[in-house]
Amino acid sequence: MFLFVLRRLMGGLPTLLLVTVLVFTLTRVLPGDPARLLLGEEATPELVAQIREELGLNRPILVQYADWLWGLVRGDLGHSIRGNEPVAPIIWQKLPTTLELSLFSLLVAIVIGIPAGVLAALRRNTAIDAGVTVMALSGVSIPNFFLGILLIYVFSIRLAWIPPSGYVEPWVDLQKNLLLMLMPAITLGTALAGAIARFTRNSMLEVLSQDYVRTARAKGLEGRVVVYKHALRNAAIPVVTVIGLQLGGLLGGAVVTEQVFSIPGFGRLLVDSVFNRDFPVLQAVVLISALAVFLINVLTDLLYAAIDPRIRYH
Repeated sequence: MFLFVLRRLMGGLPTLLLVTVLVFTLTRVLPGDPARLLLGEEATPELVAQIREELGLNRPILVQYADWLWGLVRGDLGHSIRGNEPVAPIIWQKLPTTLELSLFSLLVAIVIGIPAGVLAALRRNTAIDAGVTVMALSGVSIPNFFLGILLIYVFSIRLAWIPPSGYVEPWVDLQKNLLLMLMPAITLGTALAGAIARFTRNSMLEVLSQDYVRTARAKGLEGRVVVYKHALRNAAIPVVTVIGLQLGGLLGGAVVTEQVFSIPGFGRLLVDSVFNRDFPVLQAVVLISALAVFLINVLTDLLYAAIDPRIRYH
């Protein structure tokens, strides 16, 4: 197992190196001069040139990339152009917020998606199955920004049950933190719940038709034991796969939801860094997101062995 994890980590280094090349190149082709945005339109060309020299933006791109890559090797993510402060503290300040939102959204998706998928498979070709299918397709199809605004209108404006936006750290006020996270988590988790429900249904239908499930039923085992011990566990591999892929997407894809609900996480940091042409912050956000997706994929592979003892990694 250790050798497998080590091989996966080493095998991911070329991918992460390619990500650094792409993100560095793409940030440099964005329109707009960071020095001009920093100084304003009234700044003289001489002052803009001076700031570009101080920021190192006048050097060849390959030299800038090499310096940034060497800083990454040493654990230095650079300094923000906008605030002239280290990027690493900015990242570690915003990352827990997005992690909390992503995990909360994943919990909502699992609680809704897996039971709905199992129920649809057990009631195949019935009204329940059709209802779950419609729910899943609706969850995947409804845009996050529309669902978020709809939830704010219903639960914040009309019913006045939940504050419309904002964020409070859990160690400051846990109850208010969970309350403020509820609507964003439902907004993000709904689409994921639809995908999980569809994969769970299809996987369960395939497993329920297997000989060992029919044998378990013929032996007189209770329906719950057959479904949850024999069928669901063997049907979990595709479901775990889609959960792992979606969780990686949640970490970097919560931009719209965080904007709608004014959550100071990775999404808003990404948008602000794009508008301000804050290259070091933008590069760090994209790189950390890519690294998170890679690590989640490795963890997903390890979960396969925990779910199915027949799977062994060497």
